[in-house]
Amino acid sequence: MLAMVARTPTTAATGLMTLCCARSAIDANLTAFGRGSLGPVLTVKSTSDRDRIDRNRPPNWENKGSHGRNGAATVPTYALAIPRGVEWDLPYLPSGGYDELVDADGRPRPIAGPLWSHLARLGIDALDERQREADDEVRQVGLTFRTYEDDASIDRPWPFDVIPRILDAAEWARIEAGLIQRLIALNHFIDDAYHDQHIVRAGVVPDELVTGSPNFRPECVGVDVAGGVWAHICGSDLVRAEDGTLFSLEDNLRVPSGVSYVLENRLVAKHVFPELFRSYSVQPVDQYIGRLAELLASVAPNSTDPRIVVLTPGVHNSAYFEHAFLAQQLGVDLVEGSDLVVPDDNTVYIKTIDGLERVDVIYRRVDDVFLDPEAFRRDSVIGVPGLMRAWSSGNVAIVNAPGTGIADDKGVYPLVPAMIRFYLAEEPILPNVPTWRCADEAARKHVLANLGSLVTKPANESGGYGIVIGPTAGPEALVHVARRIEQHPAGWVAQPMLRLSTMPTLVDGEIAPRHVDLRPFTLLGPEGSYVTPGGLTRVARPVGSLIVNSSQGGGSKDTWVVDGAIAEPHMPQPASEGVADDQPDSPPEFHQSAAPAAARMEMAQ
Repeated sequence: MLAMVARTPTTAATGLMTLCCARSAIDANLTAFGRGSLGPVLTVKSTSDRDRIDRNRPPNWENKGSHGRNGAATVPTYALAIPRGVEWDLPYLPSGGYDELVDADGRPRPIAGPLWSHLARLGIDALDERQREADDEVRQVGLTFRTYEDDASIDRPWPFDVIPRILDAAEWARIEAGLIQRLIALNHFIDDAYHDQHIVRAGVVPDELVTGSPNFRPECVGVDVAGGVWAHICGSDLVRAEDGTLFSLEDNLRVPSGVSYVLENRLVAKHVFPELFRSYSVQPVDQYIGRLAELLASVAPNSTDPRIVVLTPGVHNSAYFEHAFLAQQLGVDLVEGSDLVVPDDNTVYIKTIDGLERVDVIYRRVDDVFLDPEAFRRDSVIGVPGLMRAWSSGNVAIVNAPGTGIADDKGVYPLVPAMIRFYLAEEPILPNVPTWRCADEAARKHVLANLGSLVTKPANESGGYGIVIGPTAGPEALVHVARRIEQHPAGWVAQPMLRLSTMPTLVDGEIAPRHVDLRPFTLLGPEGSYVTPGGLTRVARPVGSLIVNSSQGGGSKDTWVVDGAIAEPHMPQPASEGVADDQPDSPPEFHQSAAPAAARMEMAQ
C-alpha cells in the first residue's frame, strides 16, 4: 500500500527522499562557498489563455499572455568573462551536417558566442572536471532511469552532458505556437473519433485508422470530457534536418515521459555552470510543476479542493523515478492500483488510515489496457477495477484520458497536417517528416523497393524499438522487415533517412559531434496552454548513431531558450566582490511556493 496516509505528500519514493536530502546538502555547500541556494522552482502562475476546445467548431485560439515567464534567471555570484578579441578555438570538428552551436566553418553561431567563448577559455581539462562534477551530482541525488537486460531491471545514473543546447527565443516562439496548434488539432481528432467522426465521413482520415486502430477504445465512445480535451500532456519529438529545417517527428500522447529530467537537468546545469546563467537570459522551466498542478485541478469534476493522485504501475516500471518525482513535487499521493477502489456508486476512493477518501483527478502513468481489468485486460493487477465506470460517469477525471492512443500512432502521424487544416482552417506551423503508410498499396511498393535508403518503424512501438535504419542495416535485417511489412502492412511506416543535427558533446574527454533531437512538453486544458521552454535534448552517444533513447544508450543535455546574449567584457569576481548585499540567494526561477516547499522539507526530514 502506498497511500495509507492522510493528505500529506507521499513518502513512498525512497529515491526521492535521497534526492531531496542530497539536494539540500548540495545547496548548503554552494551557499557556504558563496554560490547561492539552487533549490527547485515551484512557483504557481495563473494561466492566461481562456479559450476552450469545442468539438463542434475550431477554437479561436489566441495566446494572450507571456505564459508567466519571469525574464532572466541570474546567479548573483560570478559574471561571465568575454574579453575582447577572444579566440574561439576549441578542438571540435563538426560532422558536416547542421550543428546546433557552430556553423559550417566551425565558428560559433551568434546566439552561442558567449557560451563558446567561455568553453574555449575553460579548456578541455576544466570542462571535463565540470562533467565529473555533474556526474557526481547525478549519482548523489539518485537521478536514475531503469533499463531491462536479461529479464532483470537495472537502475542506471541519468546520462547528462554539461554542454547545453541553445535555441533563439525568436525561433522558439514559432516552435511553441506550432506545438500548441498540433495538440489542439489532435484533441479535436480524438474527440471526433469518439463522437461523430466528421473527419472520416469527409474522407480525410480512413476509417481503418479510427475504428480499426489497435488503440481505439469502444468504451470511450460518447464520453464527454472537460473542455473537449482528452490529451492534456504531450511530449513532442522534434528533429532538425541538414538544411536547418525543424520537423515534428512524433506526438507522444499516451503516457509521455521525460519531463522530470528536464527539471533535473536544469538544476545540475545551474550547479555546474552558475556563471553562465549570468551571461544569458535563459527562460525558466520550473513553472511546469505549477502549470501542471493548475491543469490537474481545472479538470476536476464538481470540486473546489480536488484530491489528486499520481497512478503508477509500481517500482519496477522504467519511469518510476519520474512518477515519484512528480507526485512529490506536486505534493500529492503516489498510488498503485491496489490503493484505489470503486464501489457501486461509481466513485473512486483512496484507502487511507482515516478510511476511504474521494479522488477527483488521476494523473495516470499506466497504459490503457492495464487501467481497468473490468474494461480491458482481465489479467491486469496494476489497474483499478471499475475505473472506467467512474470516469465515463463523470465522477473522476483521468489525465491523459483513456483512448488518447488513437492519435499516438505513427500511422496517424502523416495525417496531422490535414487534421490542422480540417479542424482549425490553418496551415501547419511545424512541418512533418515525409512519411509513407505501408497500409497504402502504392506507398508500400515504394517502401519495399527502397528499404535500403529508408527508415522503417513499427506503427505502435515506442522507445526506439523495432526501428530499422536502411543504410546501416544488413541484408538479413532488410529481408526480415520486408517480410513483416508484407504480413502486416498497417503496422509499418517509413520515412527518409534524415541526417539529424549535431551538438558538441563530451565523449571520453574529447568534444565530438553527436546527433540530437528535442522533446518539449505541452500542457493543454480547458483554461489554456503552456509549453516548457526548450525541453529535453536527447543525445545519441554512440558515434554515428541516430537512436537517442536513454534505454538504448542515449544521453541528455539542458536546453536553453535565450532571449539575447549579454557580452559585457568583465572578468569573474569572487562572491564577496561586486555583489549587492540585498541580492537574493537564488535566482527568480528558483523561488519556491509555500505548498511544494513544505512538501520538499517533509521529504528531506
